[in-house]
Amino acid sequence: MKKYITFFLFISLWQTTRATVTDTVAIYSNAMHTSYKCVVITPDAAGKGTQRFPVVYLLHGHGGNYANWINKVPALQELAESFGCIIVCPDGAVGSWYVDSPVDSAFRYETYIAKEVPAYIDHRYPTLATPRYRAITGLSMGGHGALYLAIRHPEIFGAAGSISGGVDIRPFPKNWDIAKRLGPAGNKGTNWNDYTVINLVDKIKPGSLPLIIDCGVKDFFIDVNRNLHQKLLQLGIPHDYIERPGEHNWAYWSNAIHYQLLFFHRYFQ
Repeated sequence: MKKYITFFLFISLWQTTRATVTDTVAIYSNAMHTSYKCVVITPDAAGKGTQRFPVVYLLHGHGGNYANWINKVPALQELAESFGCIIVCPDGAVGSWYVDSPVDSAFRYETYIAKEVPAYIDHRYPTLATPRYRAITGLSMGGHGALYLAIRHPEIFGAAGSISGGVDIRPFPKNWDIAKRLGPAGNKGTNWNDYTVINLVDKIKPGSLPLIIDCGVKDFFIDVNRNLHQKLLQLGIPHDYIERPGEHNWAYWSNAIHYQLLFFHRYFQ
């Protein structure tokens, strides 16, 4: 009996000591001629053997930075281990909206997040380096960015999500630095029409881009998310849509990320 107790104790200790590795790296942007920090969470097995892993890119919101997700949701480390994926949290700066700005050449965050960061990650980490094993999601501004980048770069991202995303920027002409990136809004604000996610979804071939969209019913973005959901239904584009009690805050986002990562895990499988 003592032998069996010792064996099970060993197994229990081995399981509890398995841990992810969380790095903070600086990734240089040729497009913007500077480096930005990025958090990379890898499963325990990533440093051992030849196994390779799918990657989830996780974008922060307006006013946030690369460290927001790991500081606010430390459970990401356990989730990376449980779902067997690498989680990458790049820096999108304040108010970049993850676009290459048509009015400010200093902001090239579409190029950075969709091309330069994945190239770095695939070179330095044991990834499965194909769109089939890359997903992207984010909160608020990052929810917009994730859908925007996935729609425009199917050669990079195979699945996408949004949590409390600003998926239609047009109702918010005076908010969150959007005008600084896109120029004036209004009926003649061509950039606002061309750069808003809800106007891009007709580019999605039904079934080509698995989507999960999640927003709280007391969120100020709930109406634009409902509108996006209805447009996707009209276009016949399959997607998971979730709305439940909640606001635009970390209590909601830290819960929602579990569902998003489960969705991507099933997609990767």
